Amino acid sequence: MTHPTRPAPATRRSALPLAFLVFFVDGYDLFVLGTVGPSLLHHPDWDVSPGTLGTLGSLTAAGMPVGSLLAGWAADRWGHRAPMAASVAWVSVCMLLAGLAPGLGLFGAARFGTGIGIGALAPVVGAYVAGAAPKGRRALHLAVAMGAIGVGGTGCALLGRLLLPETPFQRLFLIGALPLLTVPLIWRAVPARAETAGAGPGRVPVGELFGPARRRGTLLFCAASFMSLALLFSTTAWLPTVMLRSGYDLKSSLEFSIAFTIGASLGVMGLALVADRGHLKAVTLGCFVLAACALFALSTPQERGLLLVMSAVAGLGSLGGQNMLIACMSAFFPPRLRGTALGVCLGVGRAGAIIGPTYVAFATDLSSSHKAGFYAFMIPAVLGAALVALLPRRMGPAPAAPSGGAGGGAPPVP
Repeated sequence: MTHPTRPAPATRRSALPLAFLVFFVDGYDLFVLGTVGPSLLHHPDWDVSPGTLGTLGSLTAAGMPVGSLLAGWAADRWGHRAPMAASVAWVSVCMLLAGLAPGLGLFGAARFGTGIGIGALAPVVGAYVAGAAPKGRRALHLAVAMGAIGVGGTGCALLGRLLLPETPFQRLFLIGALPLLTVPLIWRAVPARAETAGAGPGRVPVGELFGPARRRGTLLFCAASFMSLALLFSTTAWLPTVMLRSGYDLKSSLEFSIAFTIGASLGVMGLALVADRGHLKAVTLGCFVLAACALFALSTPQERGLLLVMSAVAGLGSLGGQNMLIACMSAFFPPRLRGTALGVCLGVGRAGAIIGPTYVAFATDLSSSHKAGFYAFMIPAVLGAALVALLPRRMGPAPAAPSGGAGGGAPPVP
């Protein structure tokens, strides 16, 4: 007897490398604004202030809830192929517009559009990888795939280190349009229909997420996603500028950003191996704690080498917390609800991505201390740890659906 909740072997083999490629694109687009931030502040014609930079970061994030909610729902209803291909194409076109924008208005609109595409990718690709992962390796496969976000960010920061400030920053956005070429590959590699056994076309039971069996988990995941994304987007948008304010030059500040992204991409894979051994909740909690401690260390005078290490640890905690939260959600929600659940929780959480960069801009404007930005980074990390601690130690399976039994319960999340 075949199992409708498992993809075919060929699909399983291609899912991880394809997801890695897509999340690499996601990471490049996510980190590019932080990389060019110092150059934007010195643009001769656009009159960009720190507050404007924060607004641009929030504009990017403002489009994300729209993308998350629509794409997660679409993936459960029609499959992963169409929303994934459309999201990559949309992001590429918006990056092209940002690179060609003659003024700040069109540039901001392009960043808002980019946010819609970025917001769509996490729930669609995350559900795709979770459904294709071998038993007992879901957290590892998600970590490897989403580790590409840090790799893409590293590539962006390295390009910035190489090209800026001598080269116009717009070229980094034009490079971000190249992923349009991958759309035919996505269309061929991803199945037309969802691999999971769902409620059937046209009926995705969103209300089940807030029923008695799952309400508490859904609300906690929404709140934790808010804090995680506030932390991630404030650091990616502001870390080079905050380091610049602490007395480092532009190239040194970008080196800290490179260390941040390397820590985010490499360290998470080791944590995922531990998480798959039955410690998913503990690893998720530890990521938030690591981020808070490392960001505090960055605010203190230390040897340059130690500061680079702490920047890598901050990246590990910031992106790792987000990755492990997605692994927790993928375990908690049954396959037929997984895309919708990730879309809703990440969509609500995207409010943190919207507020985070502007909140850091306000904090740095309010205080003349160079430590203000670091303390602002720490607050969502501490609150995120507290929310993860409130999750049940073992989230047992929810009751199965009365008819069909498709995807009845989620495996326990330790």
